[in-house]
Amino acid sequence: MLTLDTLRAFGANVEEGLQRCVGMESLYLRLVDKAIRDPAFDELREVAEKGDLARGFELSHALKGVTANLALTPLSAPITEITELFRNKTVTDYRPLVSAILQKRDELLSKAN
Repeated sequence: MLTLDTLRAFGANVEEGLQRCVGMESLYLRLVDKAIRDPAFDELREVAEKGDLARGFELSHALKGVTANLALTPLSAPITEITELFRNKTVTDYRPLVSAILQKRDELLSKAN
């Protein structure tokens, strides 16, 4: 089960995230739980393997917004990096970055279950 302490240990800026949720802890935790279960994470892996830069940008940009607004820094930092690569249509192997993102997401998911 996710708690504020679990998120702090993960590296999230909980105070910033709570501020965006008007101090409502239950809302913040519910939004974090929903965010880390977003199917866009798994779709990101698929489009990265296919080299679909346009769809990769759409997905990563959406995930960047959600994770940044919730102050999930360990997730938002690599998502921001991959978003800029997709935005610039950089031809590269996206799999290592996607793997790092999914590893961080899975780390948080394991604490949510």
